[in-house]
Amino acid sequence: MRKERSYEDMTHLYGRIWILSALGMIFAYPIVTCIYYGAWPGIGPVLKGLLGVAPIFWTVGLIEVLTFVPMLGTAGSYLAFVTGNLTNLKVPAALTAMDNAGVKPGSEEGEVISTIAVATSSIVTTIVIALGVAMLVPLTPVLDNPAVKPAFDNILPSLFGALAVVYVSKNWKISIAPLVFMVVLFLLVPSLSSSVGVLVPVGALIAIGSARFLYKKGML
Repeated sequence: MRKERSYEDMTHLYGRIWILSALGMIFAYPIVTCIYYGAWPGIGPVLKGLLGVAPIFWTVGLIEVLTFVPMLGTAGSYLAFVTGNLTNLKVPAALTAMDNAGVKPGSEEGEVISTIAVATSSIVTTIVIALGVAMLVPLTPVLDNPAVKPAFDNILPSLFGALAVVYVSKNWKISIAPLVFMVVLFLLVPSLSSSVGVLVPVGALIAIGSARFLYKKGML
């Protein structure tokens, strides 16, 4: 008899199918464009362009998988990375939803809440992006206004900052070491502000080390 697949097995099956489908669509557009216009850039210019950006994206991509997957769960992770649009925005949505529901990331309840939150966030961001594209021309004078530029530059910091308030207030002793380290680091080397994604696991390791030290000292 055919063995019935579990929910987790089906999640991995459909997740891989959609991940590969998304990857195929990403490569399809430039390939079709090159075929249609009969213009191929050649391997040299492609490799030259990749050398400048690929290592950064590979590093950030690997870090996001290692950092986000334990928080989002299996289904939430597949959904977040397949939809792709503003993946970083879905993490605060999932964590906030789990915190409000009183469940922990990684639990079965957390998996369900995370999947619903990521799905809702994906739908909302897709609608907003679609409306933004449709309204791009009428909104151009507003978007080009220098007065609103700081708002666009601080979307992610504001989201993660609001989320941090919740967790920092619960574990403020653990947050001191990574917070001080990152503030001093960015003050001394401002150019690292473009490598925030790479420094996420560094902050996580500092937080873990700080928590262990405080626990050993009986301060937690």
